[in-house]
Amino acid sequence: MNFICPSVKETSSMSLIFRAGVLAMASVALSSTGATAELGSLSGTVVAKGLRSNAGVVVSLAAADLKPPAPGKPFELDQKSMQFLPHVVAITTGTEVRFLNSDPVAHNVFSPDGKYNLGTWPQGQARSHVFDKAGVFTQLCRVHPEMEGYIVVLDTPYFAVTDAAGAFEIKGVTPGKYKLHAWSEKLKAADQEVTVEAGKAATLALTMSH
Repeated sequence: MNFICPSVKETSSMSLIFRAGVLAMASVALSSTGATAELGSLSGTVVAKGLRSNAGVVVSLAAADLKPPAPGKPFELDQKSMQFLPHVVAITTGTEVRFLNSDPVAHNVFSPDGKYNLGTWPQGQARSHVFDKAGVFTQLCRVHPEMEGYIVVLDTPYFAVTDAAGAFEIKGVTPGKYKLHAWSEKLKAADQEVTVEAGKAATLALTMSH
Protein backbone atom coordinates (compact mmCIF):
# COMPACT_ATOMS: atom_id res chain seq x y z
CA MET A 1 0.00 0.00 0.00
CA ASN A 2 1.32 3.40 -0.94
CA PHE A 3 0.97 6.33 1.45
CA ILE A 4 0.99 9.81 -0.03
CA CYS A 5 2.45 12.32 2.37
CA PRO A 6 1.79 16.03 1.84
CA SER A 7 4.77 18.06 0.84
CA VAL A 8 6.36 20.57 3.17
CA LYS A 9 4.72 23.33 1.16
CA GLU A 10 1.27 21.68 1.45
CA THR A 11 1.73 21.08 5.19
CA SER A 12 2.66 24.72 5.70
CA SER A 13 -0.41 25.88 3.78
CA MET A 14 -2.69 23.61 5.80
CA SER A 15 -1.17 24.93 9.02
CA LEU A 16 -1.75 28.51 7.93
CA ILE A 17 -5.37 27.77 7.00
CA PHE A 18 -5.96 26.07 10.40
CA ARG A 19 -4.42 28.99 12.32
CA ALA A 20 -6.44 31.50 10.29
CA GLY A 21 -9.64 29.63 11.18
CA VAL A 22 -8.74 29.59 14.88
CA LEU A 23 -7.98 33.31 14.82
CA ALA A 24 -11.27 34.04 13.03
CA MET A 25 -13.25 32.11 15.66
CA ALA A 26 -11.39 33.86 18.45
CA SER A 27 -12.10 37.22 16.83
CA VAL A 28 -15.83 36.43 16.66
CA ALA A 29 -15.84 35.35 20.32
CA LEU A 30 -14.04 38.50 21.42
CA SER A 31 -16.35 40.65 19.31
CA SER A 32 -19.40 39.03 20.89
CA THR A 33 -17.99 39.46 24.39
CA GLY A 34 -17.06 43.05 23.67
CA ALA A 35 -20.56 43.85 22.42
CA THR A 36 -22.06 42.53 25.65
CA ALA A 37 -19.49 44.32 27.80
CA GLU A 38 -20.32 47.64 26.13
CA LEU A 39 -23.79 47.66 27.70
CA GLY A 40 -24.62 48.58 31.28
CA SER A 41 -27.55 48.22 33.63
CA LEU A 42 -29.44 50.14 36.26
CA SER A 43 -31.10 48.71 39.35
CA GLY A 44 -32.35 50.05 42.62
CA THR A 45 -35.21 50.45 45.06
CA VAL A 46 -38.11 52.86 45.14
CA VAL A 47 -39.73 53.69 48.48
CA ALA A 48 -43.35 54.78 48.06
CA LYS A 49 -43.98 56.75 51.25
CA GLY A 50 -47.45 56.45 52.69
CA LEU A 51 -48.43 53.41 50.63
CA ARG A 52 -48.81 49.83 51.83
CA SER A 53 -46.72 48.46 48.97
CA ASN A 54 -43.85 49.73 46.85
CA ALA A 55 -45.13 47.78 43.84
CA GLY A 56 -46.39 49.28 40.61
CA VAL A 57 -43.97 52.18 40.18
CA VAL A 58 -42.87 52.53 36.55
CA VAL A 59 -39.20 53.52 36.24
CA SER A 60 -37.98 54.57 32.79
CA LEU A 61 -34.91 56.15 31.18
CA ALA A 62 -35.24 58.92 28.59
CA ALA A 63 -32.72 60.51 26.22
CA ALA A 64 -33.02 62.65 23.09
CA ASP A 65 -32.00 59.95 20.61
CA LEU A 66 -33.91 57.01 22.08
CA LYS A 67 -36.45 55.11 20.02
CA PRO A 68 -38.82 52.38 21.21
CA PRO A 69 -38.21 48.90 19.81
CA ALA A 70 -40.47 47.46 17.12
CA PRO A 71 -43.67 46.05 18.62
CA GLY A 72 -43.42 42.43 19.71
CA LYS A 73 -46.17 39.95 20.44
CA PRO A 74 -49.35 41.28 22.11
CA PHE A 75 -49.30 41.84 25.87
CA GLU A 76 -52.08 40.06 27.75
CA LEU A 77 -53.89 41.89 30.55
CA ASP A 78 -56.47 39.81 32.42
CA GLN A 79 -59.69 40.67 34.24
CA LYS A 80 -59.68 38.14 37.03
CA SER A 81 -61.12 38.08 40.56
CA MET A 82 -62.75 41.43 39.74
CA GLN A 83 -59.35 43.06 39.14
CA PHE A 84 -57.16 44.16 36.25
CA LEU A 85 -54.09 41.89 36.45
CA PRO A 86 -51.39 43.17 36.38
CA HIS A 87 -52.72 46.31 38.04
CA VAL A 88 -49.96 48.40 36.39
CA VAL A 89 -48.58 47.56 32.95
CA ALA A 90 -45.65 49.25 31.16
CA ILE A 91 -45.30 48.83 27.39
CA THR A 92 -43.70 50.64 24.43
CA THR A 93 -45.62 52.59 21.80
CA GLY A 94 -47.17 50.45 19.09
CA THR A 95 -47.80 47.49 21.41
CA GLU A 96 -51.08 45.60 21.16
CA VAL A 97 -52.78 44.68 24.43
CA ARG A 98 -55.25 41.77 24.60
CA PHE A 99 -57.80 42.22 27.37
CA LEU A 100 -58.91 38.81 28.65
CA ASN A 101 -61.88 37.93 30.84
CA SER A 102 -61.26 35.05 33.25
CA ASP A 103 -64.22 35.84 35.52
CA PRO A 104 -67.60 34.06 35.31
CA VAL A 105 -69.26 37.45 34.72
CA ALA A 106 -69.20 39.88 31.81
CA HIS A 107 -66.60 42.67 31.85
CA ASN A 108 -66.08 45.87 29.93
CA VAL A 109 -62.94 47.91 29.18
CA PHE A 110 -62.91 51.63 28.50
CA SER A 111 -60.43 54.45 29.06
CA PRO A 112 -61.29 58.14 29.58
CA ASP A 113 -57.66 58.98 28.74
CA GLY A 114 -57.53 57.04 25.48
CA LYS A 115 -61.18 57.74 24.64
CA TYR A 116 -61.84 54.11 23.65
CA ASN A 117 -64.51 51.65 24.70
CA LEU A 118 -63.93 48.02 23.73
CA GLY A 119 -67.41 46.88 24.66
CA THR A 120 -68.54 44.14 27.04
CA TRP A 121 -67.75 40.44 26.68
CA PRO A 122 -68.17 37.17 28.63
CA GLN A 123 -65.67 34.81 30.23
CA GLY A 124 -63.19 33.22 27.85
CA GLN A 125 -63.31 35.96 25.24
CA ALA A 126 -60.92 38.87 24.63
CA ARG A 127 -60.67 42.28 22.99
CA SER A 128 -57.58 44.06 21.69
CA HIS A 129 -56.30 47.62 21.44
CA VAL A 130 -53.09 49.04 19.96
CA PHE A 131 -51.47 51.84 21.98
CA ASP A 132 -49.86 54.05 19.36
CA LYS A 133 -48.96 57.04 21.50
CA ALA A 134 -47.13 57.53 24.80
CA GLY A 135 -49.00 58.37 27.98
CA VAL A 136 -50.78 56.96 31.03
CA PHE A 137 -54.10 55.28 30.27
CA THR A 138 -56.55 54.40 33.04
CA GLN A 139 -58.47 51.15 32.46
CA LEU A 140 -62.02 50.97 33.80
CA CYS A 141 -65.02 48.63 33.61
CA ARG A 142 -68.51 50.09 33.12
CA VAL A 143 -70.06 46.95 34.60
CA HIS A 144 -67.91 47.06 37.75
CA PRO A 145 -66.95 50.68 38.66
CA GLU A 146 -64.65 49.49 41.47
CA MET A 147 -62.23 47.96 38.95
CA GLU A 148 -59.26 50.07 37.89
CA GLY A 149 -55.92 49.48 36.21
CA TYR A 150 -53.19 51.47 34.45
CA ILE A 151 -51.25 51.08 31.22
CA VAL A 152 -48.14 53.27 30.91
CA VAL A 153 -47.01 53.61 27.29
CA LEU A 154 -43.38 54.68 26.79
CA ASP A 155 -41.16 55.95 23.95
CA THR A 156 -38.07 54.24 25.37
CA PRO A 157 -36.78 50.66 25.41
CA TYR A 158 -35.48 51.08 28.97
CA PHE A 159 -38.07 50.64 31.71
CA ALA A 160 -39.20 48.41 34.58
CA VAL A 161 -42.05 48.09 37.08
CA THR A 162 -41.17 47.75 40.76
CA ASP A 163 -42.10 44.67 42.77
CA ALA A 164 -43.66 44.68 46.27
CA ALA A 165 -40.28 45.51 47.80
CA GLY A 166 -39.79 48.43 45.42
CA ALA A 167 -36.96 46.71 43.56
CA PHE A 168 -36.38 47.15 39.82
CA GLU A 169 -33.72 46.35 37.23
CA ILE A 170 -33.19 47.66 33.70
CA LYS A 171 -30.70 45.57 31.72
CA GLY A 172 -28.89 46.09 28.42
CA VAL A 173 -28.65 49.87 28.61
CA THR A 174 -26.42 51.71 26.15
CA PRO A 175 -23.87 53.77 28.12
CA GLY A 176 -24.71 57.44 28.49
CA LYS A 177 -26.58 60.05 30.48
CA TYR A 178 -30.30 59.65 30.99
CA LYS A 179 -33.22 61.30 32.70
CA LEU A 180 -34.82 58.78 35.02
CA HIS A 181 -38.57 59.20 35.45
CA ALA A 182 -40.58 57.37 38.12
CA TRP A 183 -44.38 57.27 37.86
CA SER A 184 -46.85 56.16 40.53
CA GLU A 185 -50.64 56.17 40.37
CA LYS A 186 -50.92 57.84 43.80
CA LEU A 187 -47.64 59.72 44.35
CA LYS A 188 -45.89 62.65 42.71
CA ALA A 189 -43.69 61.73 39.79
CA ALA A 190 -39.94 61.87 40.46
CA ASP A 191 -37.12 62.73 38.03
CA GLN A 192 -33.39 62.25 38.41
CA GLU A 193 -30.30 62.41 36.22
CA VAL A 194 -28.41 59.13 35.98
CA THR A 195 -25.30 57.91 34.15
CA VAL A 196 -24.90 54.34 32.91
CA GLU A 197 -21.33 53.19 32.22
CA ALA A 198 -20.17 50.43 29.91
CA GLY A 199 -19.99 47.02 31.55
CA LYS A 200 -21.10 48.37 34.91
CA ALA A 201 -24.23 48.02 37.03
CA ALA A 202 -25.39 51.39 38.34
CA THR A 203 -27.60 51.46 41.43
CA LEU A 204 -29.79 54.07 43.08
CA ALA A 205 -32.35 54.54 45.85
CA LEU A 206 -35.37 56.75 45.20
CA THR A 207 -38.12 57.97 47.53
CA MET A 208 -41.52 59.10 46.26
CA SER A 209 -44.14 60.93 48.33
CA HIS A 210 -47.48 62.74 48.06
